[in-house]
Amino acid sequence: MVAIRPLQHEDIDRVVAIDIQTDAFPWRQKHYIEGMDAGYSSWVISEAGQPVQGFAVMMMVLDEAHLLKISVSTDYQRRGLGTALLQHLFARAKLAGATQMFLEVRRSNVLARPLYERQAFVEIGQRKAYYPTTEGREDAIVMRRELS
Repeated sequence: MVAIRPLQHEDIDRVVAIDIQTDAFPWRQKHYIEGMDAGYSSWVISEAGQPVQGFAVMMMVLDEAHLLKISVSTDYQRRGLGTALLQHLFARAKLAGATQMFLEVRRSNVLARPLYERQAFVEIGQRKAYYPTTEGREDAIVMRRELS
């Protein structure tokens, strides 16, 4: 059984560890704390009896939801946890009055892009040199999903 619950301060060390494991340029603890303080919709997911295995952070702006971060520990990927988190965010965003959700994803992120496409996100543009890399900058693909 999978449980999704709001991110709590005691989860932040585990969330940062997952972020470090899965992102070459992870957020720091202060970013998660500032997000919680700003009212971002932040969630963690775990299977019964397991530590936090993944997380997601979403920001609401008027009738738009913006997916800021989502990640699942490499030890628990390919189990549907990312899909479960996204579906939870869709429901939460709709409850908050959102009609669409946006995200940016690295052009090189070949694992996340198919997940987003399976969840009805479509590419609507790109942001040149948006993400840092060890060699410079990388483009982001901007995606949108209707929430109606």
